[in-house]
Amino acid sequence: MEFLFVFASLAAILILTAFLLAVLFEPGLKYRVARSQAPVASTQFVHYLSAIVNARLFVLREVSVLASGGAIYSAQLKAIRGARRSIHLEVYLFLQGKIGDEFLQSLAERARHGVAVRLIVDRIGSLATRDRYFDSLRLDGGMVQWYQPIAWYTLKRFNNRTHRDLLIVDGETGFIGGVGVADYWVGPEGSGRPWRDTAVCLEGEIVKGLQTSFAENWLEAAGEILGEDEFALTDRVRTMTLEPHTGRAMVVNSTPSAGRSTRARMLFQILLAASRESIEITSPYFLPDRSLAAELIRAVKRGVRVTVLTPGKWNNHPIARLASRRRYGALLEGGVLIHEYQPTMIHAKVLVVDGAWSVIGSTNFDSRSFGLNDEVNVAIVEPRLAASLHLDFIKDVAQSRLVTLAQWRRRPFAEKLLATMARVLERQE
Repeated sequence: MEFLFVFASLAAILILTAFLLAVLFEPGLKYRVARSQAPVASTQFVHYLSAIVNARLFVLREVSVLASGGAIYSAQLKAIRGARRSIHLEVYLFLQGKIGDEFLQSLAERARHGVAVRLIVDRIGSLATRDRYFDSLRLDGGMVQWYQPIAWYTLKRFNNRTHRDLLIVDGETGFIGGVGVADYWVGPEGSGRPWRDTAVCLEGEIVKGLQTSFAENWLEAAGEILGEDEFALTDRVRTMTLEPHTGRAMVVNSTPSAGRSTRARMLFQILLAASRESIEITSPYFLPDRSLAAELIRAVKRGVRVTVLTPGKWNNHPIARLASRRRYGALLEGGVLIHEYQPTMIHAKVLVVDGAWSVIGSTNFDSRSFGLNDEVNVAIVEPRLAASLHLDFIKDVAQSRLVTLAQWRRRPFAEKLLATMARVLERQE
């Protein structure tokens, strides 16, 4: 009997070890794509991209770029306070503090006046936030749900988080980016170092795409399918006049499949492969795998200017920065320009390709975003938006330090050692 117990214990340990090794060291899915012969702004390419990522094309009507935490929160709170029908907010981070209190007060006030308030918060992302923090909102009629709460029945899905950051008001105004609800984006009192971030405010039919993304996670968190009223457009939206040369846009919802593929990863890989002139990447956690790194180097070889902007010493995930810097060598040798932002933490997640396509959303340039999290991005082909984001990119680069290959090779031995050790956790960052 004792022998059977020991045998069973050893078998269990071996199974758990094998499972852990598979999670940490499973090879990433290869993404190979033939380069499109059509220009990225052409109708042919736009429809191909829409089909391959299974995202409906919308006419772009109104879009505003918000390039700071203060501007983002100001616009979001104004929209919340003017809500008449519904407020849907989904965030990875909802932390107690000045901004959290202000959002809760505004949401509760609208709930008291009969507005349907639905809030999804990721349980691991907001682990420091206690459930009772939302009691006042619930008492006023707001609905609050944790995504993947910590329980025995969620353990098998523990690594799947919602990293989506969405706000949809009345089904007609939507905000998308990588901004949660926390004081990081406005800076602690007197610090003068708020995080640098970017979000966009959208109006018109495209907001239906954002509502679809929220609806998916609301069903998973609350067990409720949103009603048809939440997708009905008001007369104000239906009668909005189109400006000449209006662009096209799609909302790309990304959830890991059983086979590990995601729409976000297809979106990024295809756009990089199709580039002809320029690629501008802003990412707080820049950890491209072999397929993405190779795509960036191939782009340089065919004459594309590839520029990456990522955080410098101001980084809320030191391990991620070590793992990111470990990858610089091959990219720098391949001609990729890498800049590290100096003033503060840069948290923006923006891709601009050939001055035509802009991608803004929650996806980081890392394996967790591309293969483990629920993410959402808006991809827009519209030169004026791309030009606006390009100007912001140039301003940020001007406050950054260019990393050279010689400097990278001279990095401290301690950094090299820690980066090697960090490889174990790279896919989980």
